[in-house]
This record gives sequence, structure tokens and C-alpha cells, in this order.
Amino acid sequence: MRERYSIGDLARRTGLPVRTIRFWSDAGLLPPTDRSPANHRRYDLAAIARLDLIRTLREIGLDLATIGRVLADELTVAEAAARHAEALDVQIRVLRTRAAVARAVARRGADPEEMALMHRIVRLSEAERHRLITDFVDRAFGGLDANQDFVDWLRSTLPYLPDEPTDAQVDAWVELAELVRDEDFVASVRRMAEHQAAEIAEGGRMGLHHKLTIEVRDLVGAAIGAGVEPTGPAAADLVSDVVARYAETFGEADTPAYRAKLVRRLRTANDPRTERYVRLIGIINEWPETPPLAPVFGWLIAALESHPE
Repeated sequence: MRERYSIGDLARRTGLPVRTIRFWSDAGLLPPTDRSPANHRRYDLAAIARLDLIRTLREIGLDLATIGRVLADELTVAEAAARHAEALDVQIRVLRTRAAVARAVARRGADPEEMALMHRIVRLSEAERHRLITDFVDRAFGGLDANQDFVDWLRSTLPYLPDEPTDAQVDAWVELAELVRDEDFVASVRRMAEHQAAEIAEGGRMGLHHKLTIEVRDLVGAAIGAGVEPTGPAAADLVSDVVARYAETFGEADTPAYRAKLVRRLRTANDPRTERYVRLIGIINEWPETPPLAPVFGWLIAALESHPE
């Protein structure tokens, strides 16, 4: 008769606790080879090899159900390990996100209520994050014949928070989520949309005009860098140049009335939170940083008001 081993013998040979071996045996992973006349479980050398495999699979983190499938030849060890590795990757991403949220809470000095809100915000699925943005656009522009190119751009410019966000991306997403839920900010963008709709109703042109924006940013930015005061005489020629570019783009003429109209347009659009909104999405999506527009438009508004003709 081949040699048989008790659970105690297995424990001494493997260094595993008796209770662990008994638990695995009770779970069906290590069925006894036979039983003694006193009905005690007995195991052979093959069972010892099986026990070593169970221990190894448990040490790499496989659950008992998956180990049972490996032992039943329903899964290979390689297949089980690959699935487990994928599950670990998910857990690691979750833990890294939680760590990023914890660091953000520490930086912001958040109270328990704000901490819970931040955690919920960061845990939103990508579809839920995008819905938060599209809901904001709907509230700000819904029912208005505003600048459709701009609205389409807003709808397509969505935040894609990575599975392993940086601290800066977590901070940006939390701030963005708070911003689009801010009723005052929504109202401000709504006023801009209403202004656009009124201009369109009067036959005004709309569009994105990135080229014009960059040209104005560079011209005015250079003036600011050179210390040109918007209220001084040195700003007059630059104002005329800038207004001529706007007038050509929008099919207008440089008149005092058009300059006043341009001031109203710039004032409506120059809410620093609007630029912050775009910058936050850029941080999340890792876009290259661009020079801010708020100082440019602020200087230009002051210059237009100082040089109305």
C-alpha cells in the first residue's frame, strides 16, 4: 500500500497551518485520497503536489473559485494568471486614483462633506463625466440660436480623465465639475449666448475665428509686454489695427458704433471663468498650455473705451 499522510503530516511537510489545509480540503480543492479506519483524511504524494500548487496560486492572489477551475482543468495556470493580472491592474488604478484624491483633499483642506463630494466626482465614469459637461452646455445654450460653431466645439471638447490621473488632473477635474455646477457661471455663459443670438438676429456673423484670436492675442500681448498703456496715445494705432481685423472678419466697418459694439461683445465674453473652463479641460487632456486671453481682452476693452473713434 502506498504511503498516506494525515493533515498534520502535510502541515509539517509544507509549513502550512493545519486549519488552512483543512479549510482548503473542506472547500473541495484538496480532496482526501482515502480515509483511515477511524475516518481520518489521508493524502498521497499527488495530493502534496496539488497542495503546493494551491499554495502558489493563493500566494499570487487567485481566489479559491479560480483555483478550483484551474484544478478542474477549466483554466490553465497561464490563463488564470493573466486574468488575475488584469484584475490587479484595475485595483492598482483605483488605489492610485484614491491616493490622488486623498492628496487633493490634503492640499485643499477639505472637510468630510467636501471630501465625500470630491471622491464621488472623481469616481464618475467617463460617460457620466461627459454628461456633466453636455448638461452644462445645454443649460447655457439650450433654446438659443447662438454661435453654433462655438457650441459644437464645446460639445466636442470633453475631459478624458486617465485611469491613473496626476494630482494636477484630479485637481482640475474636481474644479471643473464644481465650475459647471456653479449657477452664477452658467448664468454668465448664458448671457454670452444671448448676446450671440441677438447679434445673429441682426445679421451678424459668427464662427470660431481662431486665427483672429491668435493675431489679436499676439498684437496686444506685445503691447502689454512693451508697457503700452491702453489709455495712452501710443495705443491708438494698435486699436485701429485690431478693430480693422475684427471688422474685416465680421463684415463690419470701423465706426464709433462698431467700436462700442465690440466693447460690449468683449465684456460679455471676458469672464475669466470661461477661459478657466477651457484651461481645466486642457490640463485633464494634457494639451499644451497657451498664453492667457483675459489680460489681452482686458487691455483691449480699456483701449477701445479710451479711443472710441
